[in-house]
Amino acid sequence: MVRKDRLFYYADDDEIRKGDTADIYLFRTKEILEKKGLGDKKVVVEVTTGSLPSNVDWGVLCGVGEVARLLEGLPIDVYCMLEGTVFHARDHSGIRAPVMVVEGAFSEFVLYDTSMLGLICQSSGIATRAARLRKIIGPNKFLLSFGIRRMHPAIAPLIDYAAYVGTADGVSGVAGAKLIGIEPSGTLPHTLILLFYDAFGSQAEAWKAFDEIMPREVPRVALCDTMYDEKIESLMAAETLGKRLSMVRLDTVGSRRGNMPDIVREVRHELDIRGHNHVKIMVSGGLNEESVKELAQLADGFGVGTYISNSPTVDLSFDIVEIEGKPITKRGKVSGKKQVYRCMNCYVDLAISFDENPTCPVCRSRMEPLLQPLIKNGRIVRKQPAPRETQEYVLKQLEKVTL
Repeated sequence: MVRKDRLFYYADDDEIRKGDTADIYLFRTKEILEKKGLGDKKVVVEVTTGSLPSNVDWGVLCGVGEVARLLEGLPIDVYCMLEGTVFHARDHSGIRAPVMVVEGAFSEFVLYDTSMLGLICQSSGIATRAARLRKIIGPNKFLLSFGIRRMHPAIAPLIDYAAYVGTADGVSGVAGAKLIGIEPSGTLPHTLILLFYDAFGSQAEAWKAFDEIMPREVPRVALCDTMYDEKIESLMAAETLGKRLSMVRLDTVGSRRGNMPDIVREVRHELDIRGHNHVKIMVSGGLNEESVKELAQLADGFGVGTYISNSPTVDLSFDIVEIEGKPITKRGKVSGKKQVYRCMNCYVDLAISFDENPTCPVCRSRMEPLLQPLIKNGRIVRKQPAPRETQEYVLKQLEKVTL
């Protein structure tokens, strides 16, 4: 229960670890099993998804470290794909491919069903969208996550972390950037420009104040669409800050946007012919995959907000596939404990028995197991990589997949 003395509606670490964020039917299940002497039944549970949001071909697994901390200390074993693994909903033959396997007495971990799924479903959805945007713009342009203002502040660090894992170069949140170990990214808002415009009659005064007061290591990025045409304000900013200006940001609202690719072309042309070739162009404001595709070859950077932060969750489910070594599951699922093997040449997956040693059905190469020990008898046995290492892992995998 959320305490009445709390200002905001969130669950703290202790409440999540105690299971207070679980669905009530899990408490009832645990009570019934224990009273009927079935609580110590050894089971194998798989975490799988039947399909990914918008029927995309792959997702990026995120939230593994939080799951490890959630389940630490329980007398169970957990096998899981690495944080940041690009996964497929189904294997080469159409079988659901687990991203995680949990083994132990069911009553020991039944209360963590809800929280365990929540930790990876939302994070994986955010990481997946960020990674898809990266795949569109390529490795050499920058992507910033700007969307925490659309979500509850209690999960702002989670959103930023997942976006970073999904290969965003930077995040706007102070707490999220601290968690990741990077400096937060941001420019200046329309409100600041409006206040300076009202006081001094010019947007340039806001840009000059930013340049005067902000430390040298903060990039000089001018927001150029507040009062005048984007082209006019971009030239004003370039003339005001000269070589110190690194970038202009065009945050044109949808109701005024018109043909955004043409706007970017105009701004680029007018800057270049006046000798401001060093000034890059960043676009933001209501971006999604379709609009980013239109601008991918024109803009240098992309600030994406709601499309990342409000990503659809990956619909993972938690299902028993074995009881006391006997394959059994509900209809619509495939019983038996399974490993996921991947061909590192063609990225074909097979979800088959743990004791197999398969070759790729496409290229005949040897396949590697993706589910690796995470927890053994309650002890975390796999160190969580630094966010930057995970991001680099995702970037390497993106070279192997298509949209």
